[in-house]
Amino acid sequence: MDETKNTPQTEEVLEETAAEATAEEAVEEIDPVEEVKAQLAAEHDNYLRLAAEYDNFRKRTQRERESLYTDAKADTIGKFLPVYDNLQRALAQETADEAYKKGVEMTMTGLMSIMEALGVKSFGEAGEVFDPNLHNAVMHKDDDALGESVICEVFQTGFKVGEKVIRHAMVVVAN
Repeated sequence: MDETKNTPQTEEVLEETAAEATAEEAVEEIDPVEEVKAQLAAEHDNYLRLAAEYDNFRKRTQRERESLYTDAKADTIGKFLPVYDNLQRALAQETADEAYKKGVEMTMTGLMSIMEALGVKSFGEAGEVFDPNLHNAVMHKDDDALGESVICEVFQTGFKVGEKVIRHAMVVVAN
């Protein structure tokens, strides 16, 4: 009797197991395709991220290379600026020896032509508008003839390469 009662239950269990197996087989048939699609999407996403990362790396190294060249050029020019200042002072002095004056002028002209060829620009002329990013105001002067924040005197000329300031101009600013 226990066998007959167990038989219908056993059959129900077998039917449920068979139904589950059929459902699992159906899921297993769909899962490999979906799984491959998901893997492909993940690999494509990884590929796109890697390509973007490489592009950013390439652009960053290009900017660093250009910046390194500009920085090296600015440092080198900065070392020559005391020579420029000395030549400016020599040109400002009166001398009776015309050959000496001509030699100093030629030296200054040569130095300026080299600096121009390297892309160095001077700034800080009287009459320019004061810019704290470019100029260093060492004095203020009350002058009604000049406008507000106008440079009225230059103690030391400023220089820059591109947008990089090598030396700020030392100026007197009118208030």
